[in-house]
Amino acid sequence: HKMLELEIKSERLKAVRKARKIGRPKLAKQVGITERQLFKIETSETVMLTENAVSKLCQALQINIKTLTGELPMLEKDLRPLQKPQCVSGCCS
Repeated sequence: HKMLELEIKSERLKAVRKARKIGRPKLAKQVGITERQLFKIETSETVMLTENAVSKLCQALQINIKTLTGELPMLEKDLRPLQKPQCVSGCCS
């Protein structure tokens, strides 16, 4: 059973990450890859990643997978900083 791979648009990944104000080290950690791997992904023209990796990137960036693969257009809301979860107990801040 082969892992499903998806081709993503690396310039979109980089644009969204920057707009979301998430540093490369933080995003790499959330996805479970090294910062160097993330750098390579962002600087390649197109990248094949496992569906699992793409889905983790999308969760971390709160973006639709189809936006990263280029099936959907980038939206203005994709390029806004993430809203912090409103957590009263202070565990999230």
